[in-house]
Amino acid sequence: RGSSWGVWGPGCMVFGAGGPAQRGGLFGLVGVFHATGGWIAARDHMGICPLYMGSHPDGTVWFASEMKALVDDCERIELVEPGTLVRGGDVPTTSRRWYDQEWMHATPDWIGGPARIREKLIGAVEKRFMADVPWGVLLSGGVDSSIVASIAQRIATERGLGSVHTFSIGLEGSPDLEAAQSVAHFLGTHHHEYTFTLDEALAAVPSVSHHLESDQQVRTGVPTYLLAQRVKADGFKMVLSGEGADELFGGYLYFHAAPSREAFHEETVRKTLRLHQYDVMRANKAPMAFGLELRFPFLDRAVIDEAMSTDPADRMIDTSRPMRHLEKGLLREAFTDADRPWLPERVLWRQKEQFSDGVGYGWVDLLRDEGTRRVSAETMARREDLYPELTPANEEMVWMRELFEARFVMGKRSGRSALAMLGSGRSVACCTPEAIAWDPRWEAIAGDISGRGVVGVHGTPSGVAPTPEIC
Repeated sequence: RGSSWGVWGPGCMVFGAGGPAQRGGLFGLVGVFHATGGWIAARDHMGICPLYMGSHPDGTVWFASEMKALVDDCERIELVEPGTLVRGGDVPTTSRRWYDQEWMHATPDWIGGPARIREKLIGAVEKRFMADVPWGVLLSGGVDSSIVASIAQRIATERGLGSVHTFSIGLEGSPDLEAAQSVAHFLGTHHHEYTFTLDEALAAVPSVSHHLESDQQVRTGVPTYLLAQRVKADGFKMVLSGEGADELFGGYLYFHAAPSREAFHEETVRKTLRLHQYDVMRANKAPMAFGLELRFPFLDRAVIDEAMSTDPADRMIDTSRPMRHLEKGLLREAFTDADRPWLPERVLWRQKEQFSDGVGYGWVDLLRDEGTRRVSAETMARREDLYPELTPANEEMVWMRELFEARFVMGKRSGRSALAMLGSGRSVACCTPEAIAWDPRWEAIAGDISGRGVVGVHGTPSGVAPTPEIC
């Protein structure tokens, strides 16, 4: 009452108090109270909608969904953090978390079971089913996107809506294309398959860096960007995605090395609460370069709270337990039904393949080689002096940092404050910097974000204990 509202965030919806925001809606909003000069800014629980705040030399505060709108004019920029509300103007600026759950602070011991996971996820897909524009599902052929596609197709069939559209992309003969075809055939979706060349992908790197506004996720951002371009060109405006499952259920290959249930849970909390700097950032910004909106059933608040409130012993990999010998065993079990299968067994129990690997191994190899070609040995030797904040670990990441700093740091009024928007690049197979301590051998190779060739668990037969060794 007595306020005017502004909205920032591509593809985002704004909800007032008591509306869908409290049930998991996506929003980035700013409210200005004219009577007092005060303002509030808030962001959805996972930070799916981007929202940046800038301090202008004249004392005003600026808000935008992209750093590009702030770096030339503001002296400092910062994030409105996910799940937080910031207040200022008529009072000293303060921030408080409105999305604050018990699982963020303590290891849970509650066993909900696979049926509850299935129920919550079906409800999350159904909520996102409502659309008055052409839509579909991004389908990599991995278990996460395949489950979303299966739920969507089952709901569509029950409602007499026909076949759901599914979309996949990769290099010719890539693992994801083959797996996605298999899933689409099994489900009976209307499937769209796209391919790209290495030259095309390499040419897109500067544009992807520009749109992501980060030096992270460029490997995965390029195929996401190219896929979105094709999907939008075919007339679709919204797609469902499987993002978030790996963080909630410990789906990355390095989780095989989790030393305890407490360590497993703490890492899933870190991964989930940092999604806005990684997969969520990439999955929102890359498609929005073409005006394509993504929706994320796994990041529905009911799904997140159900999964993260479950005892990590029931989520983590345990080769001695049936249906827990692979990553995300609880999720896979939730959609195991011999009488009415959700997916083919070979897909439901397909091991994790990171998107940048699954679209074709040649893509990761090319990026590594191109980084080595572009970045000299002299630059690598001086990289700690050149990049003292979050020093890049290898030639590929130095190249990504060069692209980022040229666009968002060098010559900008906001100076180096844009670097605070980035996540740390120290990783092994997508782990957080904290999880590198799980294996003493990982410290020496920190910086290799690919799961392939780092954590040696691929190709392990069902029921046989994988050994998380450096390959």
